[in-house]
Amino acid sequence: MAEEVKKVEAETPTAPPSVVEAKKAESVEKTAVPPPPAEKPEESKALAVVEKAPEPAPKKTSGGSHDRDVALAEVEKGKRLSFIKAWEDSEKTKAENKAQKKLSSIVAWENSKKAAMEAKLKRIEEQLEKKKAEYAEKMKNKIALLHKEAEEKRAMVEAKRGEELLKAEETAAKYRATGQTPKRLLGCF
Repeated sequence: MAEEVKKVEAETPTAPPSVVEAKKAESVEKTAVPPPPAEKPEESKALAVVEKAPEPAPKKTSGGSHDRDVALAEVEKGKRLSFIKAWEDSEKTKAENKAQKKLSSIVAWENSKKAAMEAKLKRIEEQLEKKKAEYAEKMKNKIALLHKEAEEKRAMVEAKRGEELLKAEETAAKYRATGQTPKRLLGCF
């Protein structure tokens, strides 16, 4: 930059120092300065190329604290956003864990109730099976008693029939021996 200023002063020696300072200020503000009318075209090209690359140092010095404040604000914003994101993730995880815990407790409750109901059903089935077996046993006993009574009645009927047959044979033998005919008192004919 210092060389540019010397070249500009060398090219315009008739200009007062305030004009040189004004040109310096213009060169800093503008990236390409049009060549003065009195200059040669070759020299103006060289000046234009050198002036196209302004140094970023003056820019930093004038807005350095502002840029730093902006950068710090962005860092703070990033920290705040990352903290919010972490908090959000934490809350979501808490909600998921809480819901998962409740769901698992509901499943455990359901399973315990199912097991209790199944055990009760099994007990009832066992009781019913036991009662069924008892009733079956009672029915078999009743059937056996009925069979026994029927046998006794059959035996009585057989015995009575035998007695009546003997009586009839004896009476017939008596009638044969006496030659009498039986009276029709017993017959319904």
